[in-house]
Amino acid sequence: MRVLALDHGTVRIGCAISDPSGTLATPLPTIEPPEARSVAELAAEHGVELIVVGLPIHLSGEEGSQAALARTFCAELEAILDIPIETYDERLTTRMADASKRAGASAARDSLAAAHLLEAYLASRAPELEGEDG
Repeated sequence: MRVLALDHGTVRIGCAISDPSGTLATPLPTIEPPEARSVAELAAEHGVELIVVGLPIHLSGEEGSQAALARTFCAELEAILDIPIETYDERLTTRMADASKRAGASAARDSLAAAHLLEAYLASRAPELEGEDG
């Protein structure tokens, strides 16, 4: 299953995509400005079967104004797409992206954050997906 992960922001959207096996996450170019239509085009171009939008949750576990914006964006995507949209906790993905940049990664920071989000999401689903094969 090809999954598209989004690190939604008010200026741009970081993007990452999984390989067809749902194992590897690869950063894609960012989308600027952050428009649902551009995400829909990207999803169609890559044959995406699921979109995961990062949900910015505070370390305390509470949702703030940025989480509300992410949920609103999910609703915009759901209105124009016929594929499932899920949210996933994106805590610490920006810090992980910064570490990746320091280690030499060349992708945009927001897309690296989306890749880390996607890696975490895929890892959380691995036992579930393995059960589908057997």
